[in-house]
Amino acid sequence: MDRRTVLRATVAGGAAAFAGSLWSGAALAAPAQPGVGPYGPLGAADARGIQLPAGFTSRIVARSRQVVSGTSYTWHDAPDGGACFAAGTGWIYVSNSEISTTGGASAIRFNADGTIASAYRILSNTNRNCAGGATPWGTWLSCEEVSRGYVYETYPQGGRAAVRLPALGRFNHEAAAADPIRQVIYLTEDETSGCFYRFRPTVWGDLSAGTLEVLVAGTATSGPVSWARVPDPDGYPTATRQQVSGAKKFNGGEGCWYADGTCWFTTKGDNRVWAYDAVNQRIDLAYDDSLVTGGAAPLTGVDNITGTRSGDLYVAEDGGNMEINLITPDAVVTPFVRLTGQSSSEITGPAFSPDGSRLYFSSQRGTSGSSSGGITYEVRGPFR
Repeated sequence: MDRRTVLRATVAGGAAAFAGSLWSGAALAAPAQPGVGPYGPLGAADARGIQLPAGFTSRIVARSRQVVSGTSYTWHDAPDGGACFAAGTGWIYVSNSEISTTGGASAIRFNADGTIASAYRILSNTNRNCAGGATPWGTWLSCEEVSRGYVYETYPQGGRAAVRLPALGRFNHEAAAADPIRQVIYLTEDETSGCFYRFRPTVWGDLSAGTLEVLVAGTATSGPVSWARVPDPDGYPTATRQQVSGAKKFNGGEGCWYADGTCWFTTKGDNRVWAYDAVNQRIDLAYDDSLVTGGAAPLTGVDNITGTRSGDLYVAEDGGNMEINLITPDAVVTPFVRLTGQSSSEITGPAFSPDGSRLYFSSQRGTSGSSSGGITYEVRGPFR
C-alpha cells in the first residue's frame, strides 16, 4: 500500500507558495517518524509551565473571564480554533469559543511591536464554535460543532455583522480551509463515521450559494478519489454523511489546512494526518501513530493543524501529553511545545502571525480543567 508523507502532494502541486523552501526538494517517503527536529529538544518548563526549544519564549496574552491587558474586553471561555490576519502594520488573532448557545468568536488586535491594541467580539450567541478557517479575502469561517451546525463568516477587523452560511451544509462542523486555485472550501466533520467535504461557491468570494460535495473513495488509506454532490446540504431528515453511496468515512475529522495544492486534515479517532492532493485528486497518509516504529508515538490526540512558509506542519494535541508537534517536509515528527500541569485540557487554535515570527495557541481549559480557565499564549523565537 502506497503510504506517503506530507511531502508528496505538495511536490505535485508545484512550488509557487513555498518557492525556495524545504518543500521544493522533497522526495517520496513513508509516513512521518519520530526524530530530531530543526530546533532541537525541549528545555525545562518556563514560569508559565511551557517547555520550548532553546531560543524560544512564551507569554500569556489572554485568560478566560479576565480582561485582556490594555483593553476593557473580557476574554471568552473555552478558546478553540484560531487564525491570524494582517491589520495595517500589526495583526489580529481570532479565537473561537466552544461553548453551547453562547459561543461565538473574539479577536485581539496587535500593534506592530506586539503590544495589544484592542480586543472585541466578532460573533455572538452561536453554538460550540470549534475550529474554522481563514479565507483569502480576510474573513474567518467559524464552525459549529453540533448536529446540523452552521458555518458563519465573520469579520476579524470588526464593524460588520457575521453571516450564517447554510449553503456550506448543516452537519457536525469542525474546520475549514480555502483553496484559492480550485476556488473551493474544504470542510471536516467531527463524527466517528464523518466525511470530508468541499464547497464550490457559485462566485468565488461569495459563500452564500454553491455546491456541496463529499469525497468518495474506498477503504484504503491512499489512492485516487472523486467527488459527488450532496443532494440535500440541509442534512434533514438524512444526515449529509449518509446521502452519497461510497462517501469515504473518516474517524473524527478535526483540523484542516491548505497549502500549495494540498489540503492536510486530521482525524482524532485514529490519530492520523491526511494529505489530499488536490492536483491529482488522491489521498495519502502523512502521519499515523500506529505506523510509528521503534518506540512510542510522539503525536496522539491529533486536533488543530497549521503550517508555515518553510513547509513545516504544526499539529496540536487534544489530550495526549499536551503538545504541539511539528512535522517537517523530510518526514520527521517531533514535539515543539509541551504544556505541563494541564492534563485536563487540550491545545487549540495554533496560528502564526503574518510574518511567521509568533505562534499563537490556547489551552482550552488551562490548569483548572474548566472551560472558564482557558489561557491563550504567544510563542516567539527563530522560526524558520
